[in-house]
Amino acid sequence: MRVDKWLSSTNVVKRRTIATDMVKSGVVFVNGIKAKASKSLSIGDKIVIEYLKGSKSYKVLDIPTTKSIPKSQKNKFVEEI
Repeated sequence: MRVDKWLSSTNVVKRRTIATDMVKSGVVFVNGIKAKASKSLSIGDKIVIEYLKGSKSYKVLDIPTTKSIPKSQKNKFVEEI
């Protein structure tokens, strides 16, 4: 799954357009490398998002098969480090 699609479908970011803009502006890193929107994710990857007030790190636990998941199931797909 693409990194921008994963960010929006797992409710890390509210909308996919915001996730795409974040990737294009260079604030999303996958395993320490600046990510492109088309970057494919796999289980175990580490994602870091550099916000203005600091950074947040996430670990990919699973790849969703649907467009979006309920917020109650977010812990099955993403772990905040």
